Amino acid sequence: MKAHLPAVLLLCGLSALFLTAGAPAHTTEEPGKAGEKHYLYVATPGIRDYLGFGGHGLLVFDMDNNHRFVKRISTKGLHPNGKPSNVKGIAVSIPLNSIYVSTLESLQRIDLTTEKVVWEKFYEAGCDRMSISPDGLTMYLPSLENKFWNVVDCKTGDVIKKIEVYRRAHNTIYGPSGKRVYLDDLASPWLYIADPQTNSIVSKVGEFNNHIRPFTINGKETLVYVTIDSLLGFEVGDLKTGAKLAHVEVEGWEMGPVRRHGNPSHGIGLTPDEKELWVCDGHNMRMHIFKATPPYQQLTTIPLQDMPGWVTFSLDGKYAYPSSGEVIDVKTRKILLTLKDEFNNSVASEKMVEVEFSGNKATRAGDQFGVGRVTQ
Repeated sequence: MKAHLPAVLLLCGLSALFLTAGAPAHTTEEPGKAGEKHYLYVATPGIRDYLGFGGHGLLVFDMDNNHRFVKRISTKGLHPNGKPSNVKGIAVSIPLNSIYVSTLESLQRIDLTTEKVVWEKFYEAGCDRMSISPDGLTMYLPSLENKFWNVVDCKTGDVIKKIEVYRRAHNTIYGPSGKRVYLDDLASPWLYIADPQTNSIVSKVGEFNNHIRPFTINGKETLVYVTIDSLLGFEVGDLKTGAKLAHVEVEGWEMGPVRRHGNPSHGIGLTPDEKELWVCDGHNMRMHIFKATPPYQQLTTIPLQDMPGWVTFSLDGKYAYPSSGEVIDVKTRKILLTLKDEFNNSVASEKMVEVEFSGNKATRAGDQFGVGRVTQ
């Protein structure tokens, strides 16, 4: 699956020049419903700093055309040693027509029409996986496993406020209502909740059985589903009362050593209709599927080509995207294809997001977290 690194770096650089110079922002062939087009943006290196999973850049795939590779957009995000740095997160602001990519050291804003980097900013203690408000103007940007989040102005990149929590800021979900932000400190068994009006912590959920890793929430912001250290499975919490509601273990599969992240189930997502919960299994290289309501019946499992460390879904709920690179039909459970770059190399990343376009302007975007979309 991995290519020789020097070759990848050289070819990626040449392809960026070829594919972006003078090219239209997006093709208009085979228009989608009402002229809309849907693209999957995949940031690489999105699995540590491994260039063998797609090189360096922002890779664009046409979701309306069998996920055909469209182009590679040049990005910044270099480590002080001159090599591409680990990508930590990806998010979109529709009003600002921009996509944001965070790395270990910096955050960059890229215009979705011109595909040029508007700015790159470096932050105290680095960056981790961020989330943007529904109005597209404010970002909660965690430091790199340090003890605070930066509240950032999406237009300028300026820090509005710093919020301290415990010790190791990590994953972040800005609630669909815009009224709450959910903060995962991976050194804590509590999920913290911030009020974006005051940019301060107002409550917490738990105590869960171990430190929280990836998590997701439902659209009404009443439930949270968390993965935790040392559990092949997940736990459930009540976002309103703060109580832990359930502990669910994957049946029929044993925990074992994993190559990355250090915990058995690093990655969890709700289908947009909130009927199913998809849970990663790193050791067994599988995706386990559960009903998303009590008693959380285990439905099936899907074998993958590599260890999954994340999962998200298309806005319409048709496709599932594990970080191992497969495109899965949610209804049939079938693996339709694996993402390939311009050199026919396999692409894998834990940082990808869908963007919907009308012409050259973004009109809607998904998220990297597999958040539920039932809000009524």
